Amino acid sequence: MPKIFFTERDIEEMAARGEMFLEVSDEVVLTELAYEKAQCLGVRLHQTNSLPPAAPIRPYLAQAVNSCPECSTSQKPAEAELRKRIRDAVAARLGTQVDPALLETIITRVLNNVGMK
Repeated sequence: MPKIFFTERDIEEMAARGEMFLEVSDEVVLTELAYEKAQCLGVRLHQTNSLPPAAPIRPYLAQAVNSCPECSTSQKPAEAELRKRIRDAVAARLGTQVDPALLETIITRVLNNVGMK
C-alpha cells in the first residue's frame, strides 16, 4: 500500500484550515520538520508509538530545542552553546574528516536559515 507523506507545509496548511488532528499509521509518514511543526501549532497526532514517524533517533540532540520561533516564549539555548553542541556532534560522527572553517560556515548558514541569528 502506498505511503502518504506530510511535510511542514502540509501541516501548516492543515492548521490554517482548522484541521487540528491527524491519524498517524504505518501508511502515514511525517518528515521531521512536519512532526515539529505539528507540535508547534498544536496539531494533535494520534500514533501508536512515542517516536516521530520516519525520524531517526539522535541521542546527541537529546536536549530539545524549539525550532519554531512563533510557537512559544521559552528561551533557546545560547548560540555559542548550540554551536559547540553541533561541532561536538559532527566530531563524534565524522572525527577530523571535516574542515573546521567549512563546518563553521555550514553552522552559520543553518542557524541563519532557522532564524537563530
